[in-house]
Amino acid sequence: MNLDTVWSFLNHEGVQFASKMASALAVWLVGRWLIGVVVRLLGAALKAGNKVDPTLANYLKSIAGVALNILLVLAILDIFGVQTTSFAALLAGAGLAIGTAWGGLLSHFAAGVFMQVLRPFKVGDSISAGGVSGTVQELGLFGTAIVTPDNVLTLVGNSKIFSEIIQNYSTLPYRRVDCTAKIANSVDPLEAIERLKAALRAIPNVLPEPAPVVDILSLSPEGPVLAVRPCTADAHYWQVYFDTHRAIVKTFAAAGYPVPETPRAPRAL
Repeated sequence: MNLDTVWSFLNHEGVQFASKMASALAVWLVGRWLIGVVVRLLGAALKAGNKVDPTLANYLKSIAGVALNILLVLAILDIFGVQTTSFAALLAGAGLAIGTAWGGLLSHFAAGVFMQVLRPFKVGDSISAGGVSGTVQELGLFGTAIVTPDNVLTLVGNSKIFSEIIQNYSTLPYRRVDCTAKIANSVDPLEAIERLKAALRAIPNVLPEPAPVVDILSLSPEGPVLAVRPCTADAHYWQVYFDTHRAIVKTFAAAGYPVPETPRAPRAL
C-alpha cells in the first residue's frame, strides 16, 4: 500500500467522520434544547389547574427527561452507524455486569416508585427520614432532596429513606412541643404550674385546643421537674419552642423563684 492510497483513505474517512461529528453535535444541541422545552411544557401542563400533586409532577418530569435523553443518545449512536438492535444486544450481553454496577441505583429507583404510590410524604412536608430532618424539596428518580433547618440541601437515597423509619411532621394538624422546667424544693409546684399555664396561653400560635399541659414530670434532689407542653401547627413549631423557654425564664424571674441547687451532703463527724 503506497502513501497515496493511505492518504486517500484517511482523507475520505476523515471527511466522513468530521461530517458525522458535526451532525452528532447539531443533533445533541438541538435535542437537548427540545428536551428542555418538552419537560417545561410537561411541567406547566401538570401544574395547570393544580390537579397533579407537585411531588408526582416533579417525578414525572424526571422520568420524561431521562427517557428523552436516552432516545437522544440512541439517535446520535445511529449517526455513527451503531444500530439500535446492535446496541441493545451489546447491553443484553453485558447485562450481568451492568446489573451489578447499577444495582444500587435500581434499588433507589424502585424505592422512589413505591414512595410515589404509598405517598408517605410530599414536596413541602417537614419530615425526618434516612437520618435527616428538614423540608422535602424534591422526590427524584434516585434520591430525595431535603432542606435541613440550617438551610443545607441534603440528598438522601430513596432506598435508605424507604427502608428506615419515616416521620412526617406535616400530616397531622398540630405538633406538641416538649420542654421541661426545674423548680427549687422551696417553690410551690402548683403555683408554678398555674403561672406557666397562663404564660403559655399568651404565646403567639399556641393552640387553645388541645390546651397547654404543665405538670410534674419527675422529682430530683434539686426540686420537681415540670413538663411544659404546648401544641402548635408544624409551621410555628420552632417559634413556639423558643418562646416557651423564654416564657419559663421570664415567669420564674417575675415570681422571684430561687435557682434550684443540689442539697449539700452532711459533713462526716
